[in-house]
Amino acid sequence: MTGGDDAVVAGGCDAGVPGCDAVAASGYDSVAASGYDSVAADCNAGAPGCYTVTAGGYDAVAAGCDAVVAGAGPAGSVAALCLARAGRRVLLLDPRPGDPRPGGRPAGPAAKSAAADSERPPRDLPRDRPRGAGPYRIGETLPPAARPLLRDLGLLDGLGADGHLPCTGTEAAWGSGELYGRGNVLDPHGPDWHLDRVRFDAFLRGAAVEAGARLVCGVAVRRTGRPGEWQLVVRERGEGQERGEEREVPCPWVVDATGRRAVIARHSAMRLRQDRLVAAYAVLPGPAPADQDLRTLVEAAPDGWWYTARVPAGRLVAHLTDRDLADPRLRTATGFLERAARTRHVRTRLDGYAAGPRPEPRWAPAHGQRLAPPAGPGWVAAGDAALACDPLSSQGILTALHTGVRAARAVDRCLRGPDRGDEDALAEYRAFVDGVAARYLTHHARAYADEQRWSSAPFWARRRSVGLVDTLSGAFTQGIDAGR
Repeated sequence: MTGGDDAVVAGGCDAGVPGCDAVAASGYDSVAASGYDSVAADCNAGAPGCYTVTAGGYDAVAAGCDAVVAGAGPAGSVAALCLARAGRRVLLLDPRPGDPRPGGRPAGPAAKSAAADSERPPRDLPRDRPRGAGPYRIGETLPPAARPLLRDLGLLDGLGADGHLPCTGTEAAWGSGELYGRGNVLDPHGPDWHLDRVRFDAFLRGAAVEAGARLVCGVAVRRTGRPGEWQLVVRERGEGQERGEEREVPCPWVVDATGRRAVIARHSAMRLRQDRLVAAYAVLPGPAPADQDLRTLVEAAPDGWWYTARVPAGRLVAHLTDRDLADPRLRTATGFLERAARTRHVRTRLDGYAAGPRPEPRWAPAHGQRLAPPAGPGWVAAGDAALACDPLSSQGILTALHTGVRAARAVDRCLRGPDRGDEDALAEYRAFVDGVAARYLTHHARAYADEQRWSSAPFWARRRSVGLVDTLSGAFTQGIDAGR
C-alpha cells in the first residue's frame, strides 16, 4: 500500500492492501488485462545472466547502461526484468542492502525445481529474511487477476512455491453493522494471495537479476543534464551505511519506481494527492493455533476503517484514517489494541493472540495519488510513483506489476530510436495510466458513498465532498509540489 520512501513510512514499498471485493472492485481488469498479453510476450524472451553488484561497483556496471530503474519494489523489479529480457543493459537500484534473494534461492523458472529439492515446507520459508529488511512490509494482497501476467512472465510457479497464503474471500461490515461476504471460489484465476511482501519483493528482484539486470545497492537522488546526456546521481549504500558516496551514472532512460515520493519524476511532473489517508498497522506474531480463517475482514468505523488478514507472519491488523484525524493512542501497542478491541468484528479475529507479544504499531502513507504526466522525455514512472490507490481497492500490487511491464515496453520502444516513435510510446503509456486512474476514481467514489452511517463525521464527509462527476474529471488535488 505504500511507497517506501515516503516521509511517514516505517517500512513498505509499492503495494496494495486488501479491501473488500464486494464493496470496491476496481474494474482494473477491463483496462489492463485486454492489452497486457502482447506486452508480457515481448518481455518473456532473452538469455539469463546474473550481475549482482555491491556498493562501490558503479563505475564498472554503469558503462554503456541503457536504463536505470530506481526502486526495487514490484514495479521496479518487473520493469528491470522486462528490459533485461529485451536485451537492454539495465541497472536496478535497491535501497536495502542484502542478497537479491533470501537464502540465495533462485527465482523465475528455476524456482520450481529448487523448491522441490528443499527439505523445508514452503510455509517455513518466510522466516528467512534478507539482510537489512524490516520485520514486516505492509501491502500484502495480490488479486487473482495477477495470475495471467505472472504466468506469461514465467514467474507463477516460483511464486506458488514461496509459502504465501491463499485468501479465500472477503467479509465486510460496510454500509451496515452486519457482515456480508464474497468468496472467490468461482473466480477463474483462483483465490487471492496474502503475501509475505519481503519474500515476494526479493523473489521479483531475484528474477530481474537472473534475467540480466545488474543489482546495485543505492538510492536515486536526482537527475542532471539534458536530453541525450542525462546523468542520474546515485547515493551508494552498504551494510550498516546510512549515507554513502554520491556518483553520477550516465543513463539515457530512468524508470522511477521510488513510490509516492517519485524522487526523479516529480521534477518533471506534478504529484496530485487525493486525500490524507494513512495506515497504522501491527502484525501479531503467530499464527495462533485456532486462527484458521484465511478471509480478509473489512469494518468501517466513524473515523475510518479497519481490516485484518492472516499473513505468513501471523495476523495483520490495520486502521486507516486521515492523518489529522488519527487518535494519538494508536501510536502505542496498548492503545492500538484497545482501539481494535472496540470494533465489533475485527476483534473477534484476534482471539488467541492476547497472550502473545504486543508489537508497536507502525505507520505508512495510504493516500491516493497520481503523477501528471506519468512519463516524459528520458523518464517513465511506474508503480506508486505513477498511480497510488486507496488500499480499499486491493489493486496496488497488481497496478505496480502492470505499470512495470508497460513502462519497460515504452522505454524499450524509445531506445530503438526516434524513428520508431518515442512520443507514440510515451503517449500510449500515459493513456494506459490515465485509463486505470479514471476507473479507480469511479469505483472509489461509489465505494465510499455506500457507507452512510456517519455521513457528518469528517472522515466520511470529506470523501463525499467531491461528486462522481467531479471525480471522473479528476479528484486529485495539487497538494504536494509544483513539480517543475
